Amino acid sequence: MIPQAVFWISVSAIAYNYVGYPVLLFLLSALAQAKSDLRFLLGSRARRRPHVERDLPSVAVLLSVFNEELMILTKVKNCLNLDYPADRLEFLIGLDAPTDDTALVLSGVPSQQVRVIHFPSRRGKLAVLGTLAEETSAEIIITTDANTMLNRDCIRTLVRHFREPEVGAVSGEETRITSPGADPAAESFYWRYESALKFLENRLNCSLGGNGSVLAVRRDLFRLRKPSIVEDFQIPLDIRFQGYRVVYDPEAIAIEEIAPTISSQFVRRIRLGAGDFQTLFCNLSCLDPRNGMPAFCFFSRKVLRWLTPIFLILAFVCSGLAVRSAMFAVLFAAQCLFYLAAFAGYENKKHKRKSSPLIALPFHFCSMNLALFLGLIQYLSGRQSLAWKVTPRAVEQESI
Repeated sequence: MIPQAVFWISVSAIAYNYVGYPVLLFLLSALAQAKSDLRFLLGSRARRRPHVERDLPSVAVLLSVFNEELMILTKVKNCLNLDYPADRLEFLIGLDAPTDDTALVLSGVPSQQVRVIHFPSRRGKLAVLGTLAEETSAEIIITTDANTMLNRDCIRTLVRHFREPEVGAVSGEETRITSPGADPAAESFYWRYESALKFLENRLNCSLGGNGSVLAVRRDLFRLRKPSIVEDFQIPLDIRFQGYRVVYDPEAIAIEEIAPTISSQFVRRIRLGAGDFQTLFCNLSCLDPRNGMPAFCFFSRKVLRWLTPIFLILAFVCSGLAVRSAMFAVLFAAQCLFYLAAFAGYENKKHKRKSSPLIALPFHFCSMNLALFLGLIQYLSGRQSLAWKVTPRAVEQESI
């Protein structure tokens, strides 16, 4: 009986995380939207304050860089073309002890808006960003990545929310461009699914994390309380549980190309997986039920998602132990077929063949969960460094 019980608990947890929670989230957000609409109709007040140019805050865009000589000028050009008053915008680039010619490339940038700060030894992204934040007096800090291109109106879109004093951080939407090593169908489906969850959680004032490639934070709240691999989740999480709002704005768009090879994508996911478990074990107090809906959303979306690899292993093993039952024999066979489809998807991607969704989606699902599991092992082993390794780029350098 115990294997059967463990199987159903594991399957229920996975089903709730991927299906039940989104449905519940949709229903709750629909009620919240109806309440907001009723308030609007009864109060006859504008939902958004009109834009006033003189209200624009000063902004500092922070960028931690390691070995980005192929990308850095393209990034700087993108930053300098953003639609925001030049006298209220500066760019701080921290060179995290690069071993390539990134510093040499940046030495030819003529703009006075760009400040380059050199770090002689590797410190990691979070430590570099923390030091850069101390070098500016700007009211709003925006973090981004070298391989992420911000839409021209991105900064204006982000900072409009800070006219509300209860807003502590705003995260934008990352649009991912597929590369030769990616599966467009599976990637597109996954990111649309994630964006929908973020949109619904935002309606319920339960946004907890952010997107490090397009994340805006009030400078006085940009505090690095804990060492973290995934700073774009840790910083907004701290801000939300201090009582401030964390807003998700899908109109603040950043464009990033997915890593061009299977191996580079997988290595990146393992690192993020290690960061996820670091975040979990460092923030167990956030799961206190007295924290209300934010704690509920943190558990339902993040914690259960991070534990899915363990649930998958338990479900497979326990159904195998109960295989004498006809029902569990069918369930065990179904899992075997699912993993065989995932392996077929891997072989197709390895040999650069197209896959149908019936193969591509199982591979994408299994790949993410295997990376999460390896990330857990890496975190528990204590071998994960806070410093990122450079991701292969499939771009050519531009000039300013």
